[in-house]
Amino acid sequence: MTEEGLMGSADNGVEVTGGKTLTKAELIESIYEKVGFSKKEASDIVELVFETLKTTLERGEKVKISGFGNFVVREKRPRIGRNPQTGEEIEISARRVLTFKPSQVLKSALNKGE
Repeated sequence: MTEEGLMGSADNGVEVTGGKTLTKAELIESIYEKVGFSKKEASDIVELVFETLKTTLERGEKVKISGFGNFVVREKRPRIGRNPQTGEEIEISARRVLTFKPSQVLKSALNKGE
């Protein structure tokens, strides 16, 4: 596979980098190795953090993690869209969407090499 195949690129012309995804299991393993908790304790901590984030966001509250960023739930109103295949108008229902805004610290860390 070519390097371009590994890196990929999005349809909008923005290059997609990486290819590696951090999984929950890898996060638990990292806490286990670095902090010294048992795997069970590390797993319980990760699950508790994610559950706390989820319940806070479900209530419509912001989650602000200093040095990382903000998670905010936004309400989107219903709107009219079009079926791209037929051109037919359809109603896109109201929904809640999760947005993330990275902190300046995270932005700086991501752009060190530039």
